[in-house]
Amino acid sequence: MKEAIRKVIEQEAEAIKSIPVTDNFVKAVDLIFERVHKKKGKLVASGMGKAGQIALNIATTLSSTGTPSVFLHPSDSQHGDLGVVQENDVLFLISNSGKTREIIELVELAEILHPGLPLIVISGNPESILAKSADAFIYTGNPSEVCPLGLSPTTSTTVMTVIGDALVVSLMNKIGFTSEEYAKRHHGGYLGDKSRLQARILKEEQDKTKK
Repeated sequence: MKEAIRKVIEQEAEAIKSIPVTDNFVKAVDLIFERVHKKKGKLVASGMGKAGQIALNIATTLSSTGTPSVFLHPSDSQHGDLGVVQENDVLFLISNSGKTREIIELVELAEILHPGLPLIVISGNPESILAKSADAFIYTGNPSEVCPLGLSPTTSTTVMTVIGDALVVSLMNKIGFTSEEYAKRHHGGYLGDKSRLQARILKEEQDKTKK
């Protein structure tokens, strides 16, 4: 069993290393920066099923690191929640197939509400309608799932998560996000304590430099 577990980890690690790092990563970061930090909009993330859970995680991580983001469930968007979308926002959509019906419908409805809303799409299908509609398309590399049935989202969701982490870190660097700013957003738990400690140490060092 340990050998089988090791093989799963190795296969997923290889999929991560095989993610195509293209100019679209940079384009996505610049687009988020333009819409959220310059035009004061927000990132609206969406996805169905497991991809939706990854989208939610990316949205909450972005929010805690200085880039306001929300998660919009594609089904709920058809029952009034689409109203959360505003004209300066950017849609951030995840669909491994690139043809998830609910996500395509979300794009169509958002276009009616705010024509020309930019789209960032993460998908394993570069020929899909979502990929071709995107202003910035990030390809996962379409790795094979480690699921023994080849069905359950496993490797694909790992890769999606890592792509999200890369975007989060790139944005943190671009906006110069600090421990002090993190502490303002994350008050509870170990991370809240750690960020406040880091901010306090940094301030003490800056005060010493001024003297």
